[in-house]
Amino acid sequence: MARQYSLHRPGATPASGINYQAALNAEQYEAVSSPPGKALVIAGAGSGKTRTLTYRVAWLLDHGIDSRQVLLLTFTNKAAREMTERVRELVPHDTSDLWAGTFHSIGNRILRRHAEEIGFTRAFSILDRDDQKSLLAAAVAACEIDTKSRRFPKADVLASIYSLIENTGASLEDVIGERYPYFYDWLDEIRKVGEIYTDKKRDTNSMDFDDLLTQTVRLLEEDADVLAIYRKRFRHILVDEYQDTNSVQGRMIDLLVGESNSLMAVGDDAQSIYSWRGADMDHILGFPQRYPGSRVFTIETNYRSVPEILDLSNAAIRANTARYEKDLRSSRDAIGAKPALVPLEDPNTQAAFVAQRILELRDEGIELEEMAVLYRAHFQSMEVQMELTRRGIPFGITSGLRFFEQAHIKDIAAFLRFVTNRRDEVSFKRMAMLLPGIGGGAAEKLWQEWLRTGFAKNPEPPPKWSDILLKFKAPKKSLKHWEQLCYTLDELTPGGTFARPSEMIFSVLEGVYDEFLKANFDNYDNRRSDIEQLSQYGATFDDILDFLAQLSLMSAVDGDPSGDKSARDDEKVTLSSIHQAKGLEWKVVFLIWLTDGQFPNGRILEADDEPALEEERRLFYVALTRAKDDLYLSYPMMNPKSYTGDIITRPSRFLDDFPGDMVEEWVVGRDTGWGDEPF
Repeated sequence: MARQYSLHRPGATPASGINYQAALNAEQYEAVSSPPGKALVIAGAGSGKTRTLTYRVAWLLDHGIDSRQVLLLTFTNKAAREMTERVRELVPHDTSDLWAGTFHSIGNRILRRHAEEIGFTRAFSILDRDDQKSLLAAAVAACEIDTKSRRFPKADVLASIYSLIENTGASLEDVIGERYPYFYDWLDEIRKVGEIYTDKKRDTNSMDFDDLLTQTVRLLEEDADVLAIYRKRFRHILVDEYQDTNSVQGRMIDLLVGESNSLMAVGDDAQSIYSWRGADMDHILGFPQRYPGSRVFTIETNYRSVPEILDLSNAAIRANTARYEKDLRSSRDAIGAKPALVPLEDPNTQAAFVAQRILELRDEGIELEEMAVLYRAHFQSMEVQMELTRRGIPFGITSGLRFFEQAHIKDIAAFLRFVTNRRDEVSFKRMAMLLPGIGGGAAEKLWQEWLRTGFAKNPEPPPKWSDILLKFKAPKKSLKHWEQLCYTLDELTPGGTFARPSEMIFSVLEGVYDEFLKANFDNYDNRRSDIEQLSQYGATFDDILDFLAQLSLMSAVDGDPSGDKSARDDEKVTLSSIHQAKGLEWKVVFLIWLTDGQFPNGRILEADDEPALEEERRLFYVALTRAKDDLYLSYPMMNPKSYTGDIITRPSRFLDDFPGDMVEEWVVGRDTGWGDEPF
């Protein structure tokens, strides 16, 4: 029998001396100190997930594992940096050989060493989004696709389509059918463009960000020697946010782990909210079957929220059937105040309540940066943005641009601005350049033709725009679209008078802009919802000039809606979609628009899609668990619609998932000077 002999590192650093049992709670310690093998750690919201991961790395190093044998996979570079820095602070061991980073960055490191094995050189270029769009545009041109009769998807949309295919393993037919059904007639052309795009990447020795994953997996699958190198090196693999892994990332983990390496995956099934970008929740739910003999640890002690908020959160998520059983327990004492349930008359009243309560809480000593307003979709923040601006309350937005600064809102406004101010060159050109075949040069020629008509200086709009504009020399490729634009302008000023703002917006959307949205933006549904919300807002105005003036006033040019230049950068309320808020926390959270059709999303309800509804409920759970001390759940009882009149809303079905005595219902009244009256 061969003799076993171990090599020791010269001058090995002594153990750190950490008292792990004292530094961790019992649940964390059990996971951190577990023996090598396959393990899943279900770490509930606010339970110290990062602490568990970093102490696990320290534990391994303290128990003789060489740092070069450890691989830490994360979803953000920031998370990787924070964890490695914490490890360095915990242990005196040399951690320079520890690999920690995002899946993409680790893929890049592997490919830089072995790219020749799959037909690239180690000096391959990584395409950013602009580079990718340029190469896709070249691929479209190479296919000689006739886009004159109808719009072909732009490069941004094509990139999203191909990315979904790569990250989910779905077929092109399935991706188009489920996400982009309006492009189904282009299926063959989209497939051909994808093939040419792939060829061009290889010809130019380039990879896009998805390739950093897919080509790494391909390398490991096709080259047994390379796979053996990394399996031998990475004996201990740790994965953060495991519930967010997609099919490619899951395959990459499987390949590196193999039969004998250790794996600790940390995540929370209750916070799996990214299926729309390819995350596969089956990875975390099916972990015991994927890795037979694995152990599952649960960490349920929450250090963030008061018991009243956690009790509500636990009850809300129990309505889901696809989940690991757990109940978060607060490490904090009860404060005696239940989360507030606040029905309000309409969206504007909801915004007024949020703004007034923010000011009251600030007067009570809670900083503005400790407060957040969360919502399901960006357009739901419009009324709140307006109300905060009116009251001079600084706010920052993590879910995107301010509502009125978004490109698609400005596009719609360009039509309205031009018909009211016929000398508005900027709006005319912006409007014209939305059409295929019209660039800066063509727009300038059309503008000069318009000036020559003399109507630019007329005090009133022409009786019929089409009688004038159809005579212009529009580019051949855009003739059909130019004709439709002309007839749409006729609808904005019927008989030379201005239609109501909401009617104008509807005409632009249906006549011209909807087709542009589909071809140019991968989040078509969200942007259309924004415009529909703008139309509802426009329904509160009779005069188009008043409406446009309000749009201008609501655009925060200097980034500070209050106009207070002395305001500290951090002295602001946060407005955020729930997706963007994951991982963040505030003392006070307002969760707005809790009505069926708004949250949960109306399309999901119409499709009767139970898995999607459960993801919506997980999103609701994520929102609840962002709050430390105070939680306000609000909804408008009426929703003004532009064309169908006011409609009575149904409170979100998620509000039925917990006992009514877990919340305190507020009745909001209006101060009339004669006492408070209910709205």
